[in-house]
Amino acid sequence: MAYESSKTKRLWGALEASVLRGDGIDIGCGADPVFPDVTRFDVAQGDANHVSRYIHRQFDFVYASHCLEHMVDPKLALAEWWGLVKPGGVLFFIVPDEDLYEQGFWPSRFNVDHKWTFTISKHSSWSPVSINLFDLVRALPDGEILDMRLQDNGYQRHLLSNGYRVGSAMYRVKKAASRVSYVLLRGLGLDRRSLKRQLIHPTDQTCEANAVAQIQCIVRKVKAG
Repeated sequence: MAYESSKTKRLWGALEASVLRGDGIDIGCGADPVFPDVTRFDVAQGDANHVSRYIHRQFDFVYASHCLEHMVDPKLALAEWWGLVKPGGVLFFIVPDEDLYEQGFWPSRFNVDHKWTFTISKHSSWSPVSINLFDLVRALPDGEILDMRLQDNGYQRHLLSNGYRVGSAMYRVKKAASRVSYVLLRGLGLDRRSLKRQLIHPTDQTCEANAVAQIQCIVRKVKAG
């Protein structure tokens, strides 16, 4: 997601400022690193699923915004990222919230490369690939959760549209209707951007410049002794 870090930084306060200090690495930063002086790690530097193959030192903070949902195995990828954190340092990552971003549709209608959906903690989910972040983070050895919060600033909940369970009759009907709508709109000569907006706006709240639909998580690596 382009420039999500810049957008999210507008929401930060004393906690974020206190933990994002010292030597840091930004995994999956693209053209929008969290700070200009961080070590940047993206596709050009290697595979973020196996970051330890390329990076052989630790950092005061490891940051990743909207990257974990693209990993083949989030648990293994997060363990790799955790290995880059110095004792006393933090792993700071942000992922889309499945209810606010995917909105009940899977595969994702808004990013075809999303491999997983995330929630803070639910007993059950409509998503067949849902991951509870509390469970994921608790598996990190010597980890202490400093912050885990839903961020929905600018999100217009009155426009929220829930999808249907994948495989259900209504899901198939709605998917078929979307294909028909796409063909009709394409016949009118609309470009891809216009088609996307016609098909999913305003339910895709991330079309709003300052809207976020995500979960922020900060985990500290406790020092031994």
